[in-house]
Amino acid sequence: MKPRLSPGRVHRTRWFSPGAALVCAALLSPLPFTGCAPAETEAEMDEQALNDFGRRYTAAWNSHDAAGVAAFHAEDGSLTINEGEPAVGREAIAAAAQGFMTAFPDMVVEMDSLRIGAGPVRYHWTFTGTNTAPGGTGNAVRISGYEEWTFGDDGLIAASEGHFDEAEYARQLEVGVGGS
Repeated sequence: MKPRLSPGRVHRTRWFSPGAALVCAALLSPLPFTGCAPAETEAEMDEQALNDFGRRYTAAWNSHDAAGVAAFHAEDGSLTINEGEPAVGREAIAAAAQGFMTAFPDMVVEMDSLRIGAGPVRYHWTFTGTNTAPGGTGNAVRISGYEEWTFGDDGLIAASEGHFDEAEYARQLEVGVGGS
């Protein structure tokens, strides 16, 4: 069974300045950047603070704490995977994350890179795990993809648009990483 999620479109907002929003994130980990002021332009993002945010987001996935993953998103934030149905709000995002954690009890997420520039931040990741949940295939999966993050005024992810090769994911579920 292939997970398919997708949050509704959330209007894009301006990024936050390094000294305000994202540095607050490092101190308040991983919850809201309260009291932080919006930046004048998206170019004012602090790369080091964003990388720290990405590392902590990755650690939340690897802790297998779905609520911890959801805490990186705004209260009414959204998570969309491959243009599927949106998971909107922390409860729905936690349920989506829990679905992967249950299906792949040994799952590991690696942060491959963060791409920062005009537009959304791109969080590139690699996911590995074995589908050993009840009713699972027992096959190993290794898939790479990325999320495009848009931040809200609270400094948390307002919208995450996830992308990966669904056909390759389905193939690996059926025959494993190296199977044909």
